[in-house]
Amino acid sequence: MSSTKQSVTVIGLGPMGQAMVGAFLDRGYDVTVWNRTASRADALVARGAVLAPNVKDALASSELVILSLTDYDAVYATLEPASDALAGRILVNLSSDTPEKARAAARWAAERGAVQLTGGVTVPPSGIGQAESSTFYSGPREVFDRHRPALEVITGRTDHRGEDPGLAALLYQIGMVMFWTSMLSYWQAVALAGANGLTASDILPHAVETANSLPGFFSFYAGRIDAGEHMGDVDRLAMGMASVEHVLHTHADAGVDTALPAAVADLFRRGMDAGHAEDSFSSLVKLMTKAEA
Repeated sequence: MSSTKQSVTVIGLGPMGQAMVGAFLDRGYDVTVWNRTASRADALVARGAVLAPNVKDALASSELVILSLTDYDAVYATLEPASDALAGRILVNLSSDTPEKARAAARWAAERGAVQLTGGVTVPPSGIGQAESSTFYSGPREVFDRHRPALEVITGRTDHRGEDPGLAALLYQIGMVMFWTSMLSYWQAVALAGANGLTASDILPHAVETANSLPGFFSFYAGRIDAGEHMGDVDRLAMGMASVEHVLHTHADAGVDTALPAAVADLFRRGMDAGHAEDSFSSLVKLMTKAEA
């Protein structure tokens, strides 16, 4: 099937998959869909999508196949029964999982005559189809270039980061560790505020101001970390240790759950025990680079 034909198959119709199908329909693509729960396709079929009766027919309908599934175990469970229909398909695997599983899936696809292009979408469903939204991709550059117009329907910005199929998954997980940890810190702040009679709206300006200050810190420390320089000329771990203990005690005094601030304090304490009291708290990167035995 010619790659210039505006047709695409989308497998997986959770909120993200449905948003992608909607974006393709809006751009005039012929869209074939499949989902384990077929009723999720009803509204999309009403808009012009075609519901395939099975995965094999869904794969056969388009060269370009978008996978929007929970994880790679779900990818195998979905595609393995129809693996004889994979030859010649381009699998744009937008399912979340680890870099190693992305690499293994790329090999699995190649053994069946398909090519995997790994993707990591950096926006929620509401950002799909938007020009300013972005997705990381990795895998064969020629495949990425050939199908870039279709990929730009999903998000206007497409960032190919290399041939290694695990790179897009890695960058996606880097974003996720920052997102989930940052959001948990906000929930923690909201809980502490609530215990002291303040609402989320009350602290919102302060929370936003604090969050907006972080890029400056990222930029300041990046060069030092890359150079292995953790001198305590600007900050010292011992100072940070005192601060995180004050945070922990403030939560304990307010009767708020202390699991998250206690974990932060424990990491600082490990840095102190490792002899980094006079170094910058960026020295904690060295502890975090290798898991404890």
